[in-house]
Amino acid sequence: MKFGVVVFPGSNCDRDMYDALKYDLNQDVTMLWHKDKDLSRFSTEDCIILPGGFSYGDYLRCGAIARFSPMMQSVIEFAQAGGKVFGVCNGFQILCESHLLPGGLLRNANQQFVCKNVFITSDGSKAYKIPVAHGEGRYYADEKTLDRLEANGQVIFYYCDERGRKTADANPNGAIRHIAGICNEGRNVFGMMPHPERACSAALGNTDGRRSSKPS
Repeated sequence: MKFGVVVFPGSNCDRDMYDALKYDLNQDVTMLWHKDKDLSRFSTEDCIILPGGFSYGDYLRCGAIARFSPMMQSVIEFAQAGGKVFGVCNGFQILCESHLLPGGLLRNANQQFVCKNVFITSDGSKAYKIPVAHGEGRYYADEKTLDRLEANGQVIFYYCDERGRKTADANPNGAIRHIAGICNEGRNVFGMMPHPERACSAALGNTDGRRSSKPS
């Protein structure tokens, strides 16, 4: 599997993602400029990653302008053809703005930027400690969409405490139903607010991101 990391004006986690993939996980990874369109070297077995940051300054809404970049047009086509796409933080916002994932990300419930370690879980049996850093990370969708996501197993991560329990205190942004990450029905497009790339190096004292970035 090859990886491509899209670089937008305002991206600030693109290099973190590149380094985690290349040096911590020993993967084949290439940086992709937002004005380019060529994804011909990638097959549907490969993965395009939309990193965190403030694409285009987060003007209008987070991810709203990036959705129309030349590279994103190719990424949308790549995803629709079955290619794997993974968005983290601002990348998750872009995926929702592009309608590759349902719902949207709203301003944090406390109206403040949150930057700290949190715990996330897929099924309550294991909690991963992963950093968050966002001001608009509160996932929201209507009840019908939420019911469908949970019924289909499309919620890949929930915010939880260190024992895997979904509590109000463990929810850093007020996300509805404690949702931290989701996937599409085809299970080839994934988005999450926490940053697994910041938890992949033993030098940083946390390698939970190596496991949490591989949703089942």
